[in-house]
Amino acid sequence: MNYKIDNLQYCNWSREIFKINREASLDAVHVTIVYHEDYKELLAEIKKWDTYFKENSDLIFMGKSFKDIEKAHLENKTAIFFGFQNCSPIEDDINLVEKVHKLGCRFMQLTYNNQSLLATGCYEKIDSGVTNFGREVIKEMNRIGIVVDMSHSAEKSTFDAIEFSEKPIAITHANPTFWHAAKRNKSDTLLKTLGESGGMLGLSLYPHHLKDNSNCTLDSFCQMVAKTADIISVKNIGVGSDLCLNQPDSVVEWMRNGTWSKNKNFGEGSKDKSGFPRQPKWFQDARGFSNLEQGLKKIGFSDSEINGILGNNWYNFYKKF
Repeated sequence: MNYKIDNLQYCNWSREIFKINREASLDAVHVTIVYHEDYKELLAEIKKWDTYFKENSDLIFMGKSFKDIEKAHLENKTAIFFGFQNCSPIEDDINLVEKVHKLGCRFMQLTYNNQSLLATGCYEKIDSGVTNFGREVIKEMNRIGIVVDMSHSAEKSTFDAIEFSEKPIAITHANPTFWHAAKRNKSDTLLKTLGESGGMLGLSLYPHHLKDNSNCTLDSFCQMVAKTADIISVKNIGVGSDLCLNQPDSVVEWMRNGTWSKNKNFGEGSKDKSGFPRQPKWFQDARGFSNLEQGLKKIGFSDSEINGILGNNWYNFYKKF
């Protein structure tokens, strides 16, 4: 069985987007439901998703395990897996880790760009690694089945997470620095260690993480995938598009600044990077998976390898949790 999985989207959700994901034959999507929200605010977001599931039950349902990917494939629906791009919802209470899992959380970043109570983000000048609290949270995430996601984390913190986690971790949406040296992209050494530990890399289609940004070509992207497969096994590569369809530009400032800064010129949202960038023409939305399939075939990947990258590798990763 061949599955299609996009392991990171943060869209302004609507029936239109759920239909697009179905047109793309996506069996599963890992969706970001919170960035900077605390536990109480998380509960409000989950209520929104309760409504989405009720009103779009012909298209989507909540996913909790790999078996729901199988179910979605058979029913021509998309399983929605909840994830956090920050650890804010667990506040400073380790008991909340199990509670958010019961609410559906299956992925959690230890930090989003900045220092958190758990680890250091990629925009900090000093990377002190995973904290004592972070070690305990990783143990708890391993115990109950939440994937440790280090997409926005600094390098030492990510190495620490790989070392401390008894289960493989994920970088759900990032690219290698050899191709494009964005702060959030990852070094060859880190990717090699990630692969050796059984972790997964979800390649991002967000323009700020692409060579030539919005003008990135399909051929350039696929050549990058081929070179990445020389560093980390092709079986450890998937897609985490980081699509932010229909989001207003004001959301970018909120993503960057959260509740901790009033500076509108911080980080990736600064200067000429204000607002959401336009997607490459060949990946306007999830229907671009078909272009990826053709591009990967042209570059020389086998059908089995392509099916892995487009979903089967994520499916096999989900089976470990």
